[in-house]
Amino acid sequence: MGEQRGSVVTIALNQINVFAYVILPLLIFIARIGDVSLDTIRVIFVARGFRYFAPVLGFFETSIWLLAIGQIFRDLSNPISYFAYAGGFATGTFVGMWLEDRLSIGTVMIRVVTQKKADELINQLKGRRYGVTTVDAMGALGSVQIILTIVQRTSVSEVVSLVRQFNPHAFYTIEDVRNVTEGIFPIKGDGYLKRHLRTLFTLRKEK
Repeated sequence: MGEQRGSVVTIALNQINVFAYVILPLLIFIARIGDVSLDTIRVIFVARGFRYFAPVLGFFETSIWLLAIGQIFRDLSNPISYFAYAGGFATGTFVGMWLEDRLSIGTVMIRVVTQKKADELINQLKGRRYGVTTVDAMGALGSVQIILTIVQRTSVSEVVSLVRQFNPHAFYTIEDVRNVTEGIFPIKGDGYLKRHLRTLFTLRKEK
């Protein structure tokens, strides 16, 4: 009888150890990835001016964080939970950056500075319905032409590929734009609302 009780106690202790040192740290790790990823996206939404989406993400982010930190405070003597918490934070930062790159939210301004005539590049951009502004200027090495265009972030790769194709030695920069009131943007055939909802809630397909 005593041996049976001893075996039952041993099994119970093993189960407790598995939960405390394996399952619980894993749950903390996963929760931390979730809340840090949401935090990264929330900050991006705030910077892009999505004022209605950011508070919703903040609610879920805080809820997950409280869940994770609450589990740690239940057992402060478990060092594995600390490593899981820190590892989840690091991994969540990476995942958040990866998601931001795939979502491609908002608009950017692409500024191209070239000494070479850019008529062909300008015609290609206009042919694809991008709004283009050109300015003749003087640079350190002489006269240059500045090309400005504001595009959706989902279109950055297409514009950059055109710059590299027609003016491969041009200097260009890409800057975030918070708000756009007017402009010319290419129509992909989906309609404005559907296109932007898809940008917010789906990952961009790899080209």
